[in-house]
Amino acid sequence: MFDHTGIVVTDLAKARAFYDAIAKPLGLVTVNNSPESFLFGKSREEPIPYLWIGTQHPSYWIEGSRAGINQMHIAFIAPSKDAVHAFHGAGIAAGGTDHGAPGPREGAMGYYGAFLLDPDGNNIEACFRDNLPYLHKS
Repeated sequence: MFDHTGIVVTDLAKARAFYDAIAKPLGLVTVNNSPESFLFGKSREEPIPYLWIGTQHPSYWIEGSRAGINQMHIAFIAPSKDAVHAFHGAGIAAGGTDHGAPGPREGAMGYYGAFLLDPDGNNIEACFRDNLPYLHKS
């Protein structure tokens, strides 16, 4: 439900390895954008919405901002509970930190999810909502 958002990272290679690993279980891709950034989204053919990930300091940052000073949280739709588990495992293997193992969360509309911290401490989530099938149309 967004056009784009972005996060600044300190080490582009570490970030790329992490996001490359979690892309496949979610049916997403990473795409080169510039020598200092890449995009994380659905496909080259459907580029919007996307998450911009890079080392450049955005023009809108206030003085004193730096990567990780304001933890970002973003949740990606997973196509199944198995994909949530695959996301979590791939992220851990690629340098992420567990921040909530895969499982149901009470009071959250049929929610089943997992949380990881990326290499800069951003909270990255994958969730499946079995009672909202319109989220899982191909």
